[in-house]
Amino acid sequence: MIKTVCFLALFSSVLISCQTEKSTGKYPATVGDIEFDEKIDDPAFEKCTPEKLMSIQYYQGKKEFNYKGEKLAIIEKLQKENISSETKMNGYITVRFLVNCEGKTGLFRVQQMNTDQKETSPDKELGERLLRFTKSLDGWIPKEIKGFKAGYYQYLTYKIENGKVSEVLP
Repeated sequence: MIKTVCFLALFSSVLISCQTEKSTGKYPATVGDIEFDEKIDDPAFEKCTPEKLMSIQYYQGKKEFNYKGEKLAIIEKLQKENISSETKMNGYITVRFLVNCEGKTGLFRVQQMNTDQKETSPDKELGERLLRFTKSLDGWIPKEIKGFKAGYYQYLTYKIENGKVSEVLP
């Protein structure tokens, strides 16, 4: 498979370098990249093209959290939803996704961990409810770097105590 790889350097100016190479490894171009999975991902979701810049991590750019109303707006919406579990689980549920250059989201992935931060799946239903909630958030703002819009990987980690969300990270 032939693909185009672009690199972005954030120093005193933006440098974009593209080259075509053969994909030979099993690892994505950047650590943490989410590859499209036709079984679970929306085929209509579009990543940013190299002309619009590649996707970066949430902490790159001027603001670390690009959501209308900041994290407080997400917490307020979550409190209105009153999402909880009867299992009284304790741990963390992380939903990771990509925000594209238009502020649309896709490529969602969920991971559950216990309080020792070991991967587990004690409450699949709570994980699915938090995934639906995260997908419903529509206030994501694309990053802007040197006048160019850039997509980025974002995550929300929900700290669960006694089956209820007690904190939203980062």
